[in-house]
This record gives sequence, C-alpha cells and structure tokens, in this order.
Amino acid sequence: MSKVLVTGGAGFIGSHLVDALIEKGHDVRILDSIVEQVHGNKVPDHLNADAEFIKADVCDSEAVSKALDDVEIVYHQAAEVGVGQSMYEIVRYVKANDLGTAVLLEQMIKRAGQFKKLVVASSMSIYGEGAYNCPTCEITIYPELRSDEQFADHDWEIKCGKCGSEGEPIGTPESKPLFPTSVYAVSKQDQEQYCLSVGRAYKIPAVALRYFNVYGTRQALSNPYTGVCAIFSSRIMNDERPMIFEDGKQTRDFVHVNDIVQANLLALDTSEADYQAVNIGTGSPISVAEISRMIGRGLGKDIEPVIVGKYREGDIRHCVANISRAKELLKYHPKVKLEDGLKELLHWVSEQAPDDKVEVATAELAAHNLVK
Repeated sequence: MSKVLVTGGAGFIGSHLVDALIEKGHDVRILDSIVEQVHGNKVPDHLNADAEFIKADVCDSEAVSKALDDVEIVYHQAAEVGVGQSMYEIVRYVKANDLGTAVLLEQMIKRAGQFKKLVVASSMSIYGEGAYNCPTCEITIYPELRSDEQFADHDWEIKCGKCGSEGEPIGTPESKPLFPTSVYAVSKQDQEQYCLSVGRAYKIPAVALRYFNVYGTRQALSNPYTGVCAIFSSRIMNDERPMIFEDGKQTRDFVHVNDIVQANLLALDTSEADYQAVNIGTGSPISVAEISRMIGRGLGKDIEPVIVGKYREGDIRHCVANISRAKELLKYHPKVKLEDGLKELLHWVSEQAPDDKVEVATAELAAHNLVK
C-alpha cells in the first residue's frame, strides 16, 4: 500500500476519497486550509481520524513540502469552488487554484522519482457549453455563449450557426474545444493543464478527471456557491422555493460522489489514462427543474421552484458527459442511480440545519451586473 496525500481532503469529495483510500489500506495524509465559507472555520466532524491532518494553505510552500514527505501518490482536490463568486473575487480564486497548483507542482518536481501518480480534480465547467447535433445540417455543433439578444427574447436553446435550427444535446466528449465561461472554469482548466504538462515533462504519471455535477453527503449546505443539489436542499429545508434561471429546462449530468471516488481509485490502478483528461459523469441528462422537484418530494415538501426567466452571465444550456473514454481506459461504470443517490443525500440533509444564503448570493451577483 502507498503513502497518499489528498489536498482538500477535508472537503466534500476529498473526505469521501480519504475514507475510501484508508479502507483500501493506504496511509493517508490530508492538507486542507479549512475554508470558512465551506467549513464554518472548524475541522469537520467527518474528517477520518485514521488520516494524518495538516491544516495549511496549498499556497504555503513550506507546508506543502512537509506534506509531501514520503508520499508516493498525490490527489489534488484543493480548490475554491463557485462559478458566480469567482467573477468578482478573482484574486481569491486565481490564488487558490492557479498559484496553489503551481506551488504543489514546484515542490513535487524537487523530488525526482518519488511519485507514482498525480490525479487532479478538473471540471466540466471548462467546456462551457456542451456538444450538440444539428438535425438539419447533420453536423456536430460546439457552440460558444448565447447572445444577449437571444437571452432578451427568452429564446433559450442553442441554435445551429449555419441554418438556425435548434441543436440537439449530445454527450460532450473530451475532444470538444474548451470554452470556459468563468474565472473558476479558467482556473480549473489551468489546474488540469499544469498537472498534465508538468507530469509529462517530469515523468510523473498524471491524470485529470473532469467531474460533472457532483452530489452527495457532506456537501456544504450553507455555502450558496456549492452544487445545485445542496443549494436546492438548503432552500427547501428552510421552506423557501428554489430559484431557477431561464426556463428550468436546462440539463446537467448529476454524478454521485461515490462514483467520483470510484473513478479516482481506478485512475490509481491503471496507467491507461496517464497524461489524459477523462470525463467522470453518468451520461444521463436531467433538467434542473426536475432535480428541484425530486428534492422537494424527497424531503416531503410540496414546494415548487421559482422559474425566474432571467439569466446569469456565463450560464450554459446543456452539458452531459460522454463517458466512453472513462469506460475504455479506467473501466469506469457509474453505479449509483440518481434516485438512490438522492435518497441517501436527502436522508442526511434532513438531519442538518442549513443556513440558506441563496438570496444574499444572488443579490451579490446582481450587484456585479452578473444577473440579467
């Protein structure tokens, strides 16, 4: 078994990964700064007692160097997360995600031959819009952002640039041109490419896992910039209607945290995906409005979402994973059905007391002219 470092290992995904690694017999060390917005400035109760814990910022080169002592495997999960917030707290996101990754890599390359694997958490946000087919032209469309004029007409769907027909969403492959539409997304693209390029240059086998919309227990319910499932759960638990932009028919790929962990463990056990980026999702679309209704039913509350008919700067319409590469290279197959995963999540949510801050977060976006 190996000595493993998990940056961000106290967080939502990181802590589940730590548990799984320890269960497999690995010796795990966590480096996490315990961000107040996520953890309320205290070490979370779910932190695995069998892991060594270092409370430090990934930008602290001395702390990172210490954390890398005797380590063979690095899982780089640490990141500031929040698409909208990243557009006005730019320094914060660039520092944590870009500089933090740079510090980690600089410390790693000082230790030639020490590392067997580097797995970095990337994101579907780097794609921007997903992929589409034009049924008229019979071509694949890789659109950029919809225009303000289209939004003003409440014409939400993607159109073919050649004939104007409405595009049909398809699974987004890793080969799609990247078009990140937020500072957060740009920083995740940077994290991915830093790790893959430095890994290739220094012969550190590196894999970038592009997570789609992850949900599950331990998500920060009081953080209004976290995932959709957590945000909706927090609203409904506080008897407030979830706010949904556009018409609610935009679709996403919701993947359970256990399947994310599965992919991370598979990446450790094979060299087939080394130096590559790999989508991790389910390949199944569901609308944002339907997710809201499923959460409401699961929590026993008859609360319909508010479809606001507005849009946020940088929002995309449809993005669902093509997971062919993950199946081929990692032998990854999603195991958790959405209905089962939500049932587990909502059982956990019902025992929490989330502080709903969505309206405050939305007001901040509006104040920065990011809601229209």
